[in-house]
Amino acid sequence: MNYNKKTVKDVDVKGKKVLLRCDFNVPQDKNTGAITDDKRIRAALPTIQYLLDNGAAVIACSHLGKPVATFDSYVKKQVEKGKDPATVTEESWKKSLKKLSLAPVAERLGELLGKPVTLAADVIGPDAQAKAAALKPGEVLLLENTRFEKGETKNDPAMAKALADLTGEGGIYVSDAFGAVHRAHASTAGVADYLPAVSGFLIQKELEIIGGALANPKRPLVAILGGAKVSSKIGVINNLLEIADTIIIGGGMSYTFSAAAGGKIGDSLLEADWEDYANEMVKKAADKGIKLLLPVDTVIGDAFAADANSKIVAAGEIPDGWQGLDIGPETIKLYSDAVKDAGTVIWNGPMGVFEFPAFAKGTEAIAEALSKTDAITIIGGGDSAAAVQQLGFADKMTHISTGGGASLEFMEGKVLPGVACLLDK
Repeated sequence: MNYNKKTVKDVDVKGKKVLLRCDFNVPQDKNTGAITDDKRIRAALPTIQYLLDNGAAVIACSHLGKPVATFDSYVKKQVEKGKDPATVTEESWKKSLKKLSLAPVAERLGELLGKPVTLAADVIGPDAQAKAAALKPGEVLLLENTRFEKGETKNDPAMAKALADLTGEGGIYVSDAFGAVHRAHASTAGVADYLPAVSGFLIQKELEIIGGALANPKRPLVAILGGAKVSSKIGVINNLLEIADTIIIGGGMSYTFSAAAGGKIGDSLLEADWEDYANEMVKKAADKGIKLLLPVDTVIGDAFAADANSKIVAAGEIPDGWQGLDIGPETIKLYSDAVKDAGTVIWNGPMGVFEFPAFAKGTEAIAEALSKTDAITIIGGGDSAAAVQQLGFADKMTHISTGGGASLEFMEGKVLPGVACLLDK
């Protein structure tokens, strides 16, 4: 896939209405609906401000959560949860939609921009059409949650065209929601069939840094892969075996590798169906002359709990009734040494159950090791991004990706529909 895409700076936006796809899928307090972390809203500000400063009118759009777009589908979902269909009301469905309104986002965005942000009551309906038609350069309109429309996730051409039509004559589409570019939805990909499509600054940065690391990395390239399952990282490991110099395996997925090599893993996480695959990966790495590092010791617990009894054992020697919950001190040293002289490090997935302080030492140590290296350090979204933020090392990393699933698919070498649809430079 070509990562060299046109950006907002390559088009004239003056006097134009710009449809801007953002990622405003922000966490909210379950009781009050208040936004608990506005990082994703802040991430969109440079692109929005550039558009406003250069005379554009901005029609922003985003999804939030997973609303059920039709009442019939809502009834079906409730029945699946064991509810009597006769007790499911249209009022309860509308209430579920209201909880996922972008109203709090519009308010917060307005505060951050220092100017009012108008919220449309719908996505492509009469209110959105009227407000978009009245929008003037320097003003911002936010459409309601794109997933309120059933055509969004189906990439319905009619919805995509209706979104494009909101911009009137000479409109432009700007994609800046990296967290959603791996999905071919109406607002992420379909709309590019009807408008010239370019990237915002957020996507430009992701493409330059992650794309650059994959296409032409500063070597040696070290990839650290953790998290729970081998199955979720298959494509990534396969792709990295073509380009990395060293691959480090940690987290729950390491126990499948250990079991595949004949080790005892007690009650640790195991994907038995993937043992042959794990052995294949080890062989493939050896054949290609790539270092594939696996844990040499592990911190085990007698339960999956924050207060579990714990001890350190050699890898492959976990007794029954115990489970691996973190990498051990010798492994920490091995992995930390491996990143010291790296040119580029890509990290995706924690080394252990970092939510439990007793089993967070491996993840903390890797984050600290990355903070001290001179390498280009790229954190691939999701749990590893959360861990780095939580541990206070975020400002020491070269780049923290804004998309969990998108960055994973990017590292797998998959085509990202929301990027492929953008104009090439």
